[in-house]
Amino acid sequence: MSQAFNISGLFDKAARHYPDKAALIDGDQRMTYASLQKQVDATVQAFLAAGLKKGDRVLIFVPMSIDLYRIVLALFRMGAVAVFLDEWVSKKRMEACCEVAGCKGFIAVMKGRVLRLFSKELRKIPIVLKLQAKEIHAQHAIEPTSAGDTALITFTTGSTGTPKAAKRTHGFLNEQFMALREKIRPQAGDVDMSLLPIVLLINLGAGATSVITRFKAGKPRSFNPAMICEQITQQQVTRLTASPVFIRLLSEHLLSHQRRLPGVKQVFTGGAPVFPDEAELFTRAFDRAAVEVVYGSTEAEPISSIGSAELIASQASLLSKGLPVGKPDPRAEVKIIQITEENIRVATEAELNLCPPDTVGEIIVAGPHVLSEYVNNEEALKRNKIFIGGKVYHRTGDSGCMDASGNIFLTGRCSAVFEHKGVTVYPFLYEHAFQQLNGVSAGTVLRIDAQAVAVLELSDKSRKIPVASALRNMPVAFDRIHFMKKIPRDPRHHSKIDYERLKRML
Repeated sequence: MSQAFNISGLFDKAARHYPDKAALIDGDQRMTYASLQKQVDATVQAFLAAGLKKGDRVLIFVPMSIDLYRIVLALFRMGAVAVFLDEWVSKKRMEACCEVAGCKGFIAVMKGRVLRLFSKELRKIPIVLKLQAKEIHAQHAIEPTSAGDTALITFTTGSTGTPKAAKRTHGFLNEQFMALREKIRPQAGDVDMSLLPIVLLINLGAGATSVITRFKAGKPRSFNPAMICEQITQQQVTRLTASPVFIRLLSEHLLSHQRRLPGVKQVFTGGAPVFPDEAELFTRAFDRAAVEVVYGSTEAEPISSIGSAELIASQASLLSKGLPVGKPDPRAEVKIIQITEENIRVATEAELNLCPPDTVGEIIVAGPHVLSEYVNNEEALKRNKIFIGGKVYHRTGDSGCMDASGNIFLTGRCSAVFEHKGVTVYPFLYEHAFQQLNGVSAGTVLRIDAQAVAVLELSDKSRKIPVASALRNMPVAFDRIHFMKKIPRDPRHHSKIDYERLKRML
């Protein structure tokens, strides 16, 4: 990749090759690549006229839609920076993020514009951009940018401390795109229902069609599986890329209503652990599709992936090793180091406290698609990165091990691992075991006030006594067993257990 590079060039190339092909489908709206390119150009002109320029940061409060991708591509094209906040963040957290990002522009749907009236930090943003732009016929040339220029800033999950803003440059996005593109292999003939924004951008660079659907991860009860199935059938969707909770809800609907979606040939999911029984559910529901689970994070994606058949086959051995997530991606250099809460500063790789095969430690990863910078957060940089010469390792915060063949196994968050009466407790091992119990929909184990506490969410309240009895036969002698109506999940995907919130609740 040359030094001069703008990520929006990938979309322009696709638009030249497939001008009349549908780029985005959102409800009744169907936007071709040529039409989208014209709208991107119009948006660039409108932003320039409003006083925005190369390098300026723009806070975006627009839901997943054609408008969102038109705006993002326009910002990339003019060398400005797209800044995103999760819709679930509190007002206090939002204002802390705004302070870190230092935005020059603000663009939002009506809800965001109303929110601005009540937020001092949002009102500090000088340029308020209009959501719509008048159509023009002149094409705007791509602003020259280098691979090191910032294109995108996103805030990682967290509710305390200085917000951790992931800084993605044009070059980094290209590396991440190439890594995910090799994994997902998007083709121009694909029709992808993607709920993962970064994958949808990859589709736009590959000439594939993306179908946008409405799904609020934080409100899974609002999920309308019949409507989703109708949309998949009507738009002839060939691939699904979504969080595990979306795939699970859709799979349960298909099986309970004895429906099939034979046109779906690929299912990709990630962002949260997928255990063998869940992989089996996905495989039964999408029996004509290749189902793959991708392991990664905002700062490093992908790290590895595993097919559903291999994951299902691991059922018997999971309790002894951990949750398998496959071998490292070809671009990812994965190591296991001893778990420590200290910042790590070493001069050479030989100084890393590496774990031998099959020994649990913290998973670290390096590679061209691994994030090396945060915005205005030196503390996060020191805590989460290991700099060795020109190489940067990202500390995932995940505990796990790697066997002699290079297979990675997850055992839970490092912060959730604890010792109890001579036994090391790894949460994922017990979360899997709990899910095997009749009447349990989810569960985990925590250390609270020096006690080992089993927390379970029941799908059948009448199973309390037999479930409690089964727990007494497990390797850990639990001091307390706590049943609760709903175990809190992460607000982004509603798939991972929110351990910190759960601790506060207990």
